[in-house]
Amino acid sequence: MGEDVSRREFTRRDRAEFRIKAQSCLDALTRMLADGAFESGEPLLGMEVELNLVDADMQPAMANAEVLAAIADPDFQTELGQFNIEINVAPRPFETDETLALEHNLRASLNAANTKAAAQGSQLVMVGMLPTLRQEHFHSQWLSNNPRYDLLNEQIFAMRGEDIALAIDGVAMPGGAAESLNVTTDSILPEAACTSVQLHLQVEPDAFAAHWNAAQCLAGVQVALAANSPFLAGTALWHESRIPVFEQATDTRSPELRNQGVRPRVWFGERWITSIFDLFEENARYFPALLPVCSEQDPAAELDAGRTPGLDELKMHNGTVYRWNRPVYDAANGTPHLRIENRVLPAGPSVLDTMADAAFYYGALRALVDSDRPLWTQMSFNAAAENLHNGAREGLAAQLYWPEVGWVRADELVLRKLLPMARDGLVAFGVSARAIDRYLGVIEGRCLSGRTGSVWQRESVAKLERGGLRRADALTQMLRTYTEGMHADEPVHAWPL
Repeated sequence: MGEDVSRREFTRRDRAEFRIKAQSCLDALTRMLADGAFESGEPLLGMEVELNLVDADMQPAMANAEVLAAIADPDFQTELGQFNIEINVAPRPFETDETLALEHNLRASLNAANTKAAAQGSQLVMVGMLPTLRQEHFHSQWLSNNPRYDLLNEQIFAMRGEDIALAIDGVAMPGGAAESLNVTTDSILPEAACTSVQLHLQVEPDAFAAHWNAAQCLAGVQVALAANSPFLAGTALWHESRIPVFEQATDTRSPELRNQGVRPRVWFGERWITSIFDLFEENARYFPALLPVCSEQDPAAELDAGRTPGLDELKMHNGTVYRWNRPVYDAANGTPHLRIENRVLPAGPSVLDTMADAAFYYGALRALVDSDRPLWTQMSFNAAAENLHNGAREGLAAQLYWPEVGWVRADELVLRKLLPMARDGLVAFGVSARAIDRYLGVIEGRCLSGRTGSVWQRESVAKLERGGLRRADALTQMLRTYTEGMHADEPVHAWPL
C-alpha cells in the first residue's frame, strides 16, 4: 500500500503532478540501474503473514485496533479489515539453521500475540480465507480505522463507477454438487478476506529479471500445493479462492472496460521481462494513480547530491498495482536495494506448513535461476498464467503445463521434478540438511497424502454436514478444530478429520 496518507480529496492537478513525479522517479531509477547504485551481497529472505481475528464463537472479531494496542509490538500492523492484522518478519540470510530459527521465532511471536489477543476476547487464525466470513461482513463500516483504506475504497469505486460483483463458480464438495457465489458489494472488503503469506527475496538488479520470470513459472504450482482458501460467505469455491476473489474485489474496470481489454489492477502480467524497469514502467504506463500523493523530494536532485532518493511516487503507485509477483524498491540505512515480493500463497495452516511452502518456493526458484536453460524460454507466458488459475481452482489435482513434461497433475510434477530441484536450490543457498529435510518432507507428505489445507477443510465440512450440521455450523466447528491443529507442531496433512 505504500506509506500512510492523510484524509483528503484528490484534484485533477494532483493527478497531473503525480504523473510527472512518477516519471521523474522512473528517470532516477534508470540512472541508478546504470550506475550500479544498488546493494549487492548475500540473498536475504523476508516474510509477512496476514492473520484473521475471531471471537470465542469462531466469528470474525472486528477488533484489530484493540488487539494491536494489547500486542504493542511494531512488527504487528493493521490490514484492510478490522478482522485482520499482519506480522512482519525481519529479513535474514538462508544459511545453516537460520530458517529453523525463523520458524521458532515466528511461532513464539504468534503465540505471545495470541495470548494478548485472548485478553481482548479474540484469537488469531492463520488461514487463506476465514471460513465464517459472511456477506454482511463486507460493508465499509468494517474497514480498518486508517485514512488510506477509506481513500483506497473511495478511489476504486470512483474509477469503477458501480458496485463490485463477485461471480465465482466453485469446485464440487466431496460427495456433493458444485456451488457458486454471486454477490455485489459496495466496498472492497472482500479483499480483506484474502489473507496471505508474502515472501520477499532481495536480489541484485542484473539477476532480477531471471528471478521474477522464474517466480512466475512457479506461481501455479505454489497455489496448487499450498491451497488453503476453499470457503467464502458460506459457499464452497475454489481450492485457493483468494486468487479469483482478490482479482474481482479490487477490479477498477466496468464490464465495458473489461470487454475492451483494459488491464486489471490485480495482474499476473503479460510477458517475460528483461529488467525490473519493465515492471515499474508498465505500472506507470497502464494504470492511473489510485492515491496520487506527491512528496516534496526531487529524485534527480537527490542523486546529484549523492543521496539515495525515496522514489515515493513510484513506491506509492507500485503498492496499488497488485501483481502476484511484485517488484519492490526500498532503501535501508541509505542504501537502495531491490526485492521480489511473492504474493500467491495463503496464510497457514500451521507455522510448519508456512515454512515448508517458503522453503519449496525459495529452493525451486534458486534452481530455476541457476539452470543452464531458462525455463521461461521453453514455455509461453500464457501457459504460466493458465497454470495459476488451474492450480488455484483444482489444487493438487490440477493439470499444469511444464516444459519437457507436458500437462501433468500438480502433485506428480512436484514429486517427480520440483522437489529434487528445490532441494538443490536450498543446498545452493546454504540451508542446513536438517532444515531441508524438515520442510521438504512436509511438501512430500502433502503430495503423497493428497491433503492440503483446502482439502482438509472441505473434507471436514463435508463429514460434519453428513452428520447433520447445517453449513454455517459445520464451518464454525471445522474452524474450531482447525485452530487446534494450527497450534500443534504438525503439518496439515497429518491432521485427523
